[in-house]
Amino acid sequence: MRLELKDYAFVGIQIILFIIYFLDLQFLNFNIPSLVKVVVGICIMLGILIILISIFQLNTNISPFPSPRSKTILIKSGMFKYMRHPIYSGIIMCSISYAIYSGSIYKLIIAVILYFLFYFKSIYEERKLCQQFLNYENYKKVTGRFFPIFK
Repeated sequence: MRLELKDYAFVGIQIILFIIYFLDLQFLNFNIPSLVKVVVGICIMLGILIILISIFQLNTNISPFPSPRSKTILIKSGMFKYMRHPIYSGIIMCSISYAIYSGSIYKLIIAVILYFLFYFKSIYEERKLCQQFLNYENYKKVTGRFFPIFK
C-alpha cells in the first residue's frame, strides 16, 4: 500500500474530530425524554457491536487509512454483505446517538461533520478499491455505503 497525502489528511482530520467530540464542553445543551435516552442507548450499543464485528471480520485487512493494503482481500460477507463501510456506520451511529443521549448540540454538529468526512473518505477509498478489485463496482451496486439497501 502506497499512502498518499490524502490518506494522512483523512486520518488526521478524523483524529482531530474525535478529540474535539470528546471534549466536555457544556454549551448548546438540550434535554431529552427518558424514552429517547433508552432508544439512543440501544443505538449506541448496536453501533459498538457493528464496529467490533466488522473489525473482527476485517482481521489483518484493517487499516485506519483509506488506501487498501497491497495484499488484502475483498470481504463481502458478514457485516460487509449489507454495508460497504460498517465501521464508519457504527461510528456514525454511536456518535450521533451519544450526542442525542448527552443532549449536546455541540457533539451533534461534530457527529454530522464526521459523517461528511466518512462520506468523502469512503469515496476516495472506493476509488482505490475499484483499482485493486475488478468486481468492486458490482459490489457497490448491491451493497449500501453506510446502511443496508432494502429492496
